[in-house]
Amino acid sequence: MTGPDGALTERPRRGAVGDDEGSAELRRAIAFLGWDATSAEVIETGYRAGVGVGLVCAVVVAFVSGPVPGLLFGLTGGLGATHAVHRGPVWLASLRRTRALGAAPGLVGRLVLRMRLDPSTERAVRFAARTGDGPLADDLARRERANADGPTSGLRAFAREWQPWFPAIDRAAALVRTAASAPPERRGRCLDRALDATIAGTTDRLAAFVGEVRGPVSALYAFGVLLPLALIALLPAAAAAGVPIGPGLVAALYLGVLPAGLLAASAWLLSRRPVAFAPPSIDGDHPDVPERGAHAAVAGVGTGAVAAVVAARFVAGWAAPVAGIGVGAGVALFVAVRRRRAVLSNVRAVERTLPDAMTVIGGDVAEGVAVETAIANAGERLDGATGDLFELAGRRSDTLRVGVREAFLGRGGPAVPVPSPRVRGAVALLSVAAREGRPAGDVLLELADQLEDLRELESDARRQLATVTGTLTNTAAVFAPLVGGATVALATGIDAVDAGGIGAGATAGADVLGGGAGGAGGVSGDPVGASGESSPGAKGGALSVPVLGRIVGAYVLVLAALLTALATGLERGFDRTLVAYRVGIALPTATATYLVAFLGAGLLL
Repeated sequence: MTGPDGALTERPRRGAVGDDEGSAELRRAIAFLGWDATSAEVIETGYRAGVGVGLVCAVVVAFVSGPVPGLLFGLTGGLGATHAVHRGPVWLASLRRTRALGAAPGLVGRLVLRMRLDPSTERAVRFAARTGDGPLADDLARRERANADGPTSGLRAFAREWQPWFPAIDRAAALVRTAASAPPERRGRCLDRALDATIAGTTDRLAAFVGEVRGPVSALYAFGVLLPLALIALLPAAAAAGVPIGPGLVAALYLGVLPAGLLAASAWLLSRRPVAFAPPSIDGDHPDVPERGAHAAVAGVGTGAVAAVVAARFVAGWAAPVAGIGVGAGVALFVAVRRRRAVLSNVRAVERTLPDAMTVIGGDVAEGVAVETAIANAGERLDGATGDLFELAGRRSDTLRVGVREAFLGRGGPAVPVPSPRVRGAVALLSVAAREGRPAGDVLLELADQLEDLRELESDARRQLATVTGTLTNTAAVFAPLVGGATVALATGIDAVDAGGIGAGATAGADVLGGGAGGAGGVSGDPVGASGESSPGAKGGALSVPVLGRIVGAYVLVLAALLTALATGLERGFDRTLVAYRVGIALPTATATYLVAFLGAGLLL
């Protein structure tokens, strides 16, 4: 991957891609992402995408609503697509840096621990770089290799590159360098302050982000959820007043413009997150993650078909596609990532009690016990996933007569299916401790304290962000579907009441909404039943209740997916496994809530 040389020297800027500074920002983002494409190719692709999207939007909307709306939608869609392609690499680079900075406390912690064993900056940098994953560790390793034959370790250059996004890392690196030449009695204080500076910087940036994000999230909630749902609730009243509202306009607004706006706002919010603790990387090569694509497709199609039949039988005919898509897509996602989610839960369980294991091992080593024996003792004393891990490693070490690293991470080792940077960093330090002997006991105890501090830091960050994301999650799964279902039931009720004769003006509105065949002064000949089906004489161009129900249902599903993904990304970083898992739960929940709300409100009207 191309290193972040240019990408990390610029400061974030809100500008267009068309000017020189914007083009430089785009080039730096592409270099940081390691893409083969040039900035000119990305810009050209953006223009082509804009022309294509604009033509499609113009033709579709012009066919439905006329040439003037088609021209406006085509222009808006084209410009939006061009801007999205041009700013996409910059946003992706920002998101990648955010995930990378979540590893900063752990990287500085490994520097500090290695310095306690041996006050050599070069060895500490080499150890921290080779025991970590992600852009931070990769860049530190690149700097270390570049300065292998020089008088410096590369730590200063590394810190200066990342300083614009995380100022605390520059201060921590300076304190680590100072500790290398400090007297032994002051070295520990410098190292403590280096780690404290990193943790405090992470805490302060997250706290500031929580305060800053409340306003934008409230605006997204108001303009993306409350206002659109309120406007849907006004459609029956507008129809009753004789205001013609066609299905094309409603569909373009709720299935095109509003989702695009929500997607752009979500991307903007996620790009502003300063630090995200990157989740373990669980890919298809993991031994506990079999290929589930075929199973997921079959489960999704099967459950979606059953849900569609049930909805058509007990709710309304128009509800069948909403139920089928919502339940089927949700179940397919859930099945596809269920095993990955299980692996992720196991990793979290190991990390949760890893500080206890380091405490047990560090205490034994400080008393003169060999590291290999201390690992086996930790396996016997601890329960759960961590105890099993260390017990298996101790048994392999004793049976195969291999070193600590081979016992954990060798072929078939118990830590191989646990893709955790913290576990691998602890194993690397245990390997060093096996060579250092008894003096390493205190360092292992310090590692236990560091791991506990990192776990508390991550938990505190999630608690702070949960105050912001809780509303989004509840809205996605419950509130928006509840209001949407009640709104469609209200439209059905108004159409049915109007068919009983509430006046000529309301009858005209009911004809617009429900497609009734009544004349100017008469009443609709076939009322809409409780099931929400339109009358036999419905006009194809009118916004009938079935059409409204499908549009609102589709918008509810869009909200369930987008808001759930946004809430998960803000709270934990954009973890694809966790996002897919939560969206897989939110979609069937939102579908059921929407249809139950329609039935319940219909009984009350």
